[in-house]
Amino acid sequence: MTIISTSDNKPEKDIKKKNKISQTTISLKSEPTQLDQQFEPSLRPHNLSQYIGQSRLKELLRVCIGAAKKRGDLTSIGHFLLYGSPGLGKTSCAIILARELGTEAKVFSAPALTQPKDIIGVLLSLNSGDVLFIDEIHRLNKVTEELLYSAMEDYVLDLTVGKSQAARVARLPVNRFILVGATTRLGTLSSPLRDRFTHIYKMEFYSQEELVQIIENSSKVLKYKITKDAAFEIAKRARGTPRIANRLSRLVRDFSQHENIDVTEKEDTIRALELFKIDPSGLDENDKLLLRTIIENYNGGPVGIDALAATLGEERQTIEDCYEPYLLQAGFLTRTTRGRIVTDAAFKYLNVERKNTENSQLKINI
Repeated sequence: MTIISTSDNKPEKDIKKKNKISQTTISLKSEPTQLDQQFEPSLRPHNLSQYIGQSRLKELLRVCIGAAKKRGDLTSIGHFLLYGSPGLGKTSCAIILARELGTEAKVFSAPALTQPKDIIGVLLSLNSGDVLFIDEIHRLNKVTEELLYSAMEDYVLDLTVGKSQAARVARLPVNRFILVGATTRLGTLSSPLRDRFTHIYKMEFYSQEELVQIIENSSKVLKYKITKDAAFEIAKRARGTPRIANRLSRLVRDFSQHENIDVTEKEDTIRALELFKIDPSGLDENDKLLLRTIIENYNGGPVGIDALAATLGEERQTIEDCYEPYLLQAGFLTRTTRGRIVTDAAFKYLNVERKNTENSQLKINI
């Protein structure tokens, strides 16, 4: 349902060009960048014992894998659906599952499986016990999704051969496999697809202590030395997300190497992160701009998501998927039936006094 802005909070007539999401700031969003995709394979854990965080999921995998191995039937483990914000380790989980089973992981993104022949080719290429990982599985089109139904349940492909009255269904067997689906939008999955997963698990955000361990491990791969206090400075800005922690760790490494720093200390890390305009709460310039826009143009809210997207010159889905999750998690933004509202905590953080006067202009010191 689309939520529109209330009549009491119309945007200012003169919306300045500054209310536009920057494309040049250092990204603290959890969607993978090109550099993330380049470095992540080398930074991923190789087995369950190396996998940090997600303790409930790890225990579930240990039990399922151990039992399946004892039975001698790896695919009896069932299919997994992992949902949650990007960058929390869904792909790593699928790859580790395959390694623990001694099989292969085939990794695909749903937008790459647009034609029936695409998913048919993938399924026919799988060996027994292989793990098929489909990222953004909520984006599968209907035809591709329906081909998965019989493959997940009975390990066959139901293909329609012929046309009109001569059409018939031919069954083509596929090797038994394990599907791991990943989604950031569980609610958009169709019930028939969702119900075919044996295990549905929500990926949790990571604690700062867990992120410190990840940063320390990554620093060894990135070949630079960092103290625990310095790693903590990165962790508290990483939004509970390993991908962001590793991204910031690379920035700190670059700074340290440029400054000829042998061991990166807390003060070095703070200097590096300040240089890239990343504040202690993990907000970047675009997060602050979004909050500032609601305050300046909509008196702090409520404002509908479509009106906000138009003001920022950004797509609705980008705001919902990339900007809002952390602002909601950090307590700087709330969602109501009337729209988005900036919280008192955000006003305090931005050093702004809340004013209820219509069309009041608020100057924010950032």
